[in-house]
Amino acid sequence: MKLKFTKMHGCGNDYIYFNCFDGQVIESPETLAPKLSDRHKGIGGDGIVLILPPDACPSGDSNIHAGMRMFNADGSEGRMCGNALRCVTKYVYDNGLAPGRHMRIWTQSGIKELEVIDEGGKAVAVKANLGPAELSPSKVPVLLPGEKIISVPVEVGGEVYEITCVLMNNGHAVVFVDDVSKVDLQRIGPLFENHPIFPDRINTEFIQVISRDRLKMRVWERGSGQTMACGTGACAAVVAAVLNGHCDAATDVTVELDGGELVANYTEETVIMTGDCNLVFEGTVEVY
Repeated sequence: MKLKFTKMHGCGNDYIYFNCFDGQVIESPETLAPKLSDRHKGIGGDGIVLILPPDACPSGDSNIHAGMRMFNADGSEGRMCGNALRCVTKYVYDNGLAPGRHMRIWTQSGIKELEVIDEGGKAVAVKANLGPAELSPSKVPVLLPGEKIISVPVEVGGEVYEITCVLMNNGHAVVFVDDVSKVDLQRIGPLFENHPIFPDRINTEFIQVISRDRLKMRVWERGSGQTMACGTGACAAVVAAVLNGHCDAATDVTVELDGGELVANYTEETVIMTGDCNLVFEGTVEVY
């Protein structure tokens, strides 16, 4: 079977995208994702994304322009991915699959509203309204008592870390450190991801506060491992920074990641994320 794909990245977070508008059917995406994501024997990426036509989305909303399903490099399905959401928006916009710069895109975490930033007729960045941050432990989920988990000490790998937990479309545990460059992500990341207090596993962000409007972040993503960036993670980091008094609400905060920069603005009503979206290449892959 030959499948047409597009490789795109947002802030270095790269995925393999399949356009399902033209009738292309992707069978067993959970099996396909690990095979194609392999950077030596496959195309290489943090996972695969299916770009769905509106009538293929189980939203019941007639006013959506497209939908997306995202599968991590290990084959598990993610509820949403902020960087992939921007790239899906770019693909729909650049290929004329929906009119105008304002879009509504279905995800497993609900319908998101997007605004394209255009340059020369192409989307170069996207502003995404990701909805409100959820702080209830049962929503994250995290098996700790209390109404909110803010700077709660937890032992991981023989060390004690203060974690702040946020559901930002995906579950996140945020840890503030003095120097993110000294964090051994390959060792501590899997220990956080599979810690028994996280029944659905967890995305973990290690954050260094640079100033009240700038953070530095490294991330270990559930199902993908260390990645260059995580959009919902950057938003969760800003939420956690506000909750811990490091940053101010209703203010643009820049998050420095290994793959670039994202901007997030947190209020009690919603989180707005703005970042780049980039085409890498297009191709065809044979699947056996």
